[in-house]
Amino acid sequence: MTAFKSDFLNILQERGFIHQCSDFDGLDALAAKGEAIAYVGYDCTAPSLHIGNYLTMMMLHWLQESGNKPITLMGGGTTMVGDPSGKDESRAIRSVAEIEANKASIRGVFAKVLRYGTGHSDAIMLDNAEWLTKLNWIEMLRDIGRHFSVNRMLTMDSVRLRLEREQEMSFIEFNYMVCQAYDFVELSRRTGCRLQMGGSDQWGNIVNGVDLGRRMGTPQLFALTTPLLTTASGAKMGKTAQGAVWLNADQFSPYDFWQYWRNVEDADVVKFLKLFTILPMGEIAKLAALQGGEINEAKKILATEATALLHGRGAANTASETARQTFEQGAISESLPTVDIPRGELEAGIGVLAAFVTASLVASNGEARRQIKGGGLRVNDAVVTDEKMALTPSHLTPEGVIKLSMGKKKHILLKPA
Repeated sequence: MTAFKSDFLNILQERGFIHQCSDFDGLDALAAKGEAIAYVGYDCTAPSLHIGNYLTMMMLHWLQESGNKPITLMGGGTTMVGDPSGKDESRAIRSVAEIEANKASIRGVFAKVLRYGTGHSDAIMLDNAEWLTKLNWIEMLRDIGRHFSVNRMLTMDSVRLRLEREQEMSFIEFNYMVCQAYDFVELSRRTGCRLQMGGSDQWGNIVNGVDLGRRMGTPQLFALTTPLLTTASGAKMGKTAQGAVWLNADQFSPYDFWQYWRNVEDADVVKFLKLFTILPMGEIAKLAALQGGEINEAKKILATEATALLHGRGAANTASETARQTFEQGAISESLPTVDIPRGELEAGIGVLAAFVTASLVASNGEARRQIKGGGLRVNDAVVTDEKMALTPSHLTPEGVIKLSMGKKKHILLKPA
């Protein structure tokens, strides 16, 4: 393990954030002086960011904690183009109104882990639509495009992998890396930004920005990426049966967020404590020493600390207590995720298969049937044995809900509306 001069790189290294860096020595010297201004870009393709974005948000958090300055760059301009990285098909072209709505929905999450203001290390938020939408096409080709080699662009993973799979890439997507590279140069000129961080899939795009800066006369720029987020079993992290693990509470409830961390593989607990909580390394080392069934206690701490950081300590404690009541006491808690159903439909009778699909506990009727055969579905804690069973008002508990469960840890309340 390399000993760095800067707290920033030492923290990132010991917590497992570092994958690649364009120049460790140069960046280390800058960060040690508290002069590292760094950004991460976030496109506005959905109303919420997801857990992969959370990883880079934590990199910005530790940058700020070590006395340096973070920039969150909203991709109001680049979202109009669409990042081809890791995709076989072109991203949907979104309207300006949709991008603005997504942007507004996303903005609030950053303040959960960053401090914004006008001080030396206070975070700032910018939007690349401010300069990208004002570029004149001919001037852009002459002043920026001439610095790009098409030969080199074709070797970038975002392009090369698409072409190797014989999937079409549109001209607009081909230009995404040009826009991202120019963002880096523009931020350097406007704010003194010297570092761009991102996931490992962004390495080529970020290095393009470093190179463009050199060609366009900025001070030396730096690239730093974090490893691809995978579980111990090799699966891509951040997916559940219900879909992505979103950061906005209205997209993925604090309880679901808590449960996601509670259910991680044993081998991932220490890794995720380092990446997704701000617990001191000494406390994490103590949790790492736990064996056997005690690992479940470490998982609960991971779930509570990760949830507290994003949603607040109160929401985390509520989620923890809801889980305790649900699993240890078999109680029904009003804090469990709730799905409203029309009262008329319940009075007419809702097929149990359809009910579990509606609750997003299973993806299809076929999956529900397979779960029933394996004894995996329960209604009000009773195992479902008849796939033709219908749910009616007679199944309502005294609390006025129907509790649907898949396995021991996934629960939804159906509530007549």
